[in-house]
Amino acid sequence: MKHGLITVAAAVPAVKVADVEYNVLEIEKLIANAEGQGVELVCFPELAITGYSCQDLFKEQLLLSKAEEGLMMLLDFTRKLNIICVVGMPVQVGGLLLNSAAVIQGGNLLGMIPKTYLPNYNEFYEKRWFASAQDLNPTDLYLAGTHVAMSADPKVFQTAGGVKFGVEICEDVWAPVPPSNNLTMAGADIILNCSASDEVLGKHQYLRSLLAQQSARTISGYVYSSCGFGESTQDVVYGGNAMVFENGRLLAEGERYSFQPQLQVTQIDVERLRTERHTNSTFISAQREAKAQVIDCKTVEPSIFQMLRPVNPHPFIPNEKEMASTCEEILNIQTAGLAKRLIHTHCEHVVVGISGGLDSTLALLVCVRTFDKLGLDRKGVVGVTMPGFGTTDRTHDNATSLMQTLGISQMEVSIAKAVKQHFEDIGHDIKKHDTTYENSQARERTQILMDFANQLNAMVVGTGDLSELALGWATYNGDHMSMYGVNAGIPKTLIQYLIRYVAAQPAYKAQKETLLDIVDTPISPELTPADEEGNIKQKTEDLVGPYELHDFFLYYFLRFGFRPSKIFFLATHAFKGKYDRETIKKWLTTFCRRFFNQQFKRSCLPDGPKVGSVSLSPRGDWRMPSDASSALWLKECDNL
Repeated sequence: MKHGLITVAAAVPAVKVADVEYNVLEIEKLIANAEGQGVELVCFPELAITGYSCQDLFKEQLLLSKAEEGLMMLLDFTRKLNIICVVGMPVQVGGLLLNSAAVIQGGNLLGMIPKTYLPNYNEFYEKRWFASAQDLNPTDLYLAGTHVAMSADPKVFQTAGGVKFGVEICEDVWAPVPPSNNLTMAGADIILNCSASDEVLGKHQYLRSLLAQQSARTISGYVYSSCGFGESTQDVVYGGNAMVFENGRLLAEGERYSFQPQLQVTQIDVERLRTERHTNSTFISAQREAKAQVIDCKTVEPSIFQMLRPVNPHPFIPNEKEMASTCEEILNIQTAGLAKRLIHTHCEHVVVGISGGLDSTLALLVCVRTFDKLGLDRKGVVGVTMPGFGTTDRTHDNATSLMQTLGISQMEVSIAKAVKQHFEDIGHDIKKHDTTYENSQARERTQILMDFANQLNAMVVGTGDLSELALGWATYNGDHMSMYGVNAGIPKTLIQYLIRYVAAQPAYKAQKETLLDIVDTPISPELTPADEEGNIKQKTEDLVGPYELHDFFLYYFLRFGFRPSKIFFLATHAFKGKYDRETIKKWLTTFCRRFFNQQFKRSCLPDGPKVGSVSLSPRGDWRMPSDASSALWLKECDNL
């Protein structure tokens, strides 16, 4: 395991029914292939050594003894390998025959897991041949030259890297209370399922849903391997399912009905799963009584590690298929939040500072949607433009055009005169474009909005977004303050998609051109004068770094508590070819420094709705001392 990632595989070998030597050789080929790819855990189908569809041949002693010889062959083959293999086979225990899974590593038989729930319906008659683990009295079995404990007691295996895994077999996961429930409650991070599931219409989608739900419910990785081509097709066909899930998400899936062996290799992020678990109080409560025997695997680490799973560079942005529905859901959340606040305060007016930038545009659109939904006159939405020393014609024209076409009330107050007077009052040189120069403008604008709100018995709606809150990119008691912040749960990278979504709606045809130009405008607070040609000179991303990087850092820092070294590792893969390692390190260091130093602004954050899985509300998801030290995080950044 490296960076919390363990490489796993679901294997579907070629099979000949009852031909043990052939089957073992095919299994060995896939084991060698997996070992060469740095796989640490590989799962094979149910009864893979003999074939699943042997039927009454399972009563034949020759087949059963050959199965044991096949296990010995696998033990010998793996003697010098690091990989852990889970392979299905029949095992005789006294007068019982058990459908079991052998856990093998480095020539050692670490354990045998008997199947608990046996199907006895339709084409499945396993109870004709096999006994359940529930029928088994604990016993010490001598198998393939190894003493192995056979019992129904749950067993959790632990790798050299500390990853814990459990095994269940096919029908077990279909039970009302699958063995994997107890195994994960007892600490298993990953479940491997050796399966043999036939194909009938509609079953595959149900199976995918079942496995996704089980991995989500148990907050685990789930590796599923089901037998395929080569099994008997006398009455049913086996499609060869190879799937890997992580907390409800499908990571890898093989080709069903393939006539060739399959090896689906991917990586499960165990650190991510464990973070989810220890922040989920329901999971914590459920696992109190769970117990299992822990069996240590051979203490070796794989010599090969290569990043296999894709890393989404924009974790906050939905995929194209879900874009429209997600944007609509977000806008509905924002609208519902603001509507409740307006109804509660008996307020029929809101005041919004309109700059012609992304954030204020989204806030304005939310206000208009809210008023429409409440049946209130749009004139109750008061948009205020407040041009200052850095305001450009482009942003000003977009702001006024948007307000006019939306039919809201417009006001304009230049802040230049008031700020100049303020500079005289405090003795500040207007030519000195420092923090005082910039923040004085932001606070003047906030004062104007608040005073208009008093005059109109209105509410000031804040425009600041989640990314700005993370970086502290707001003036304390300036744009940092409002009476309700509708964008507080939305990262900067997502806002442009929300605006594009609105622009595409027929009802906003008149605003479309303006909205799209706003999306294309460089992000800027416009607090310093424009260049000689009147264009924006002060660009936020030149000062604090690209927002797509900061949103990436923010997601993994808050959502999963990853340390800087892991975030850096993920970012180098996600942004390969776009940002080099030094650039990523520079802005990750900036993120860590600013995130800690600017917490005092978040500690007194106005109310605002949570939208996604990440929130910085001091009353909700993120509670942090304003004077916490960033030393540990910055030191790790320095060592990258």
